[in-house]
Amino acid sequence: MKFLHNISRIEAFSDGVFAFAATLMVVNFDMGGEMSFSKANLTGFLAFFVSFFVLVALWWVHYNFFRRTDYMDNKIITLNSILLFVTLYYVFPLKSLVQSWMGEGVKTPGDLASLFVMYGIGFMLIFLCFALMYYRATTKSKKPKEKYILHFYFRHFLIFVVVGLLSIVLASAEIGIRFGMPGFVYALLGPFCALHSYFYYKNQEHQL
Repeated sequence: MKFLHNISRIEAFSDGVFAFAATLMVVNFDMGGEMSFSKANLTGFLAFFVSFFVLVALWWVHYNFFRRTDYMDNKIITLNSILLFVTLYYVFPLKSLVQSWMGEGVKTPGDLASLFVMYGIGFMLIFLCFALMYYRATTKSKKPKEKYILHFYFRHFLIFVVVGLLSIVLASAEIGIRFGMPGFVYALLGPFCALHSYFYYKNQEHQL
């Protein structure tokens, strides 16, 4: 007998993993035993601040997926599990990257390049999982409006994957590494996503 998947259990487990990732950030937030505004403490707080709100943003993207569809199967569960695993990994290169802004933890351009590569891999895998989850839900949706919205977000998150891959390529080749070029590449997400949204909805208007 085939049982229906319990989405609430999957969401609860996912929320637990996100909470655990936040806990890891708190545990690794070291004030060095001094309640003062030294550079080390300020760097640690900034890394914690940015990492926490990036994690909240990822949770929000994850939350919205389950608001847009109620379809669930083993493939989406697998992709969701990979997503959660990568999210736990992603916390550490993100924190180290923020600390590098303050001149800590990075001694050579090669170190910074490696950090950008690790960050890019995490970023790319997270949004690849989101894209594939949306694609799977798109292929199974029976409602035209829902199918249209899911397909839009499938393509939307593929843009994130491409930008992350571009950053990895630049970092691996150490192109513009001294100026943080692999990091500035992520600014392309704004115009790319805006263009995608404009042309996608414009195409939909022509079909109506």
